[in-house]
Amino acid sequence: MNKPEVIVALDVPNAEAVPPLLRQLPPEIRWVKVGLELYTIAGPAIVRTLTASGRQVFLDLKFHDIPRTVANAIAAAGGLGAALMTVHATGGRAMLKAAAEAAAAFGERRPKLVAVTTLTSLNADDFKDLGLARSVADQALALTDLALASGIDGVVTSVHEATALRARFGAGPLLVTPGIRPTGADVGDQKRVATPAVAVRAGASYLVVGRPIVEAPDPARAARAILAEIDAAWAVLKP
Repeated sequence: MNKPEVIVALDVPNAEAVPPLLRQLPPEIRWVKVGLELYTIAGPAIVRTLTASGRQVFLDLKFHDIPRTVANAIAAAGGLGAALMTVHATGGRAMLKAAAEAAAAFGERRPKLVAVTTLTSLNADDFKDLGLARSVADQALALTDLALASGIDGVVTSVHEATALRARFGAGPLLVTPGIRPTGADVGDQKRVATPAVAVRAGASYLVVGRPIVEAPDPARAARAILAEIDAAWAVLKP
């Protein structure tokens, strides 16, 4: 495994807020996330702009529809230059396979796909409301198994499930972990959060960080602090 990388979630109110933020990010941060909010405001152009600037774009739109529609969406997003995308694992085997085949059609430029098993805003009580009998951990394992068997590259997972996923599926799958908060930070509306060091120890491939950097008084300083925590944790783990 390589050292985990930070993906900065560009959860900003408009496209104009993006360039000033990017200028403050340390060069070690190559990845940015475009989610529903920014994509809805700025559209495909923001993905083209970011990729043209040399950024690696994680397009987090959580595709979830019939197989043909999702495959076409993957093809369209790959054409924009998105390097990593999300699909919902609960879309089922046929949808996941169609997504993987659409990505594979790009050949050497193939975007990677990660499946969302359970949103980090959900906990056991929410599962009861949804009529799900599995625990959060069991759901993550079962849906990861389904996604990987369908050709998906990995999953989006809470850090709290990442250790079990690594133990079961090994070093191969990508594990993208949102809900990253530096020690002492406000957890906001996410119920399953973790520090960068905990995410590294759990085997995360990418750590998605939004508000602790984007809303910090000094985003550059906040980003460097998170990178330093990752480096310290990785130094203990690496061979």
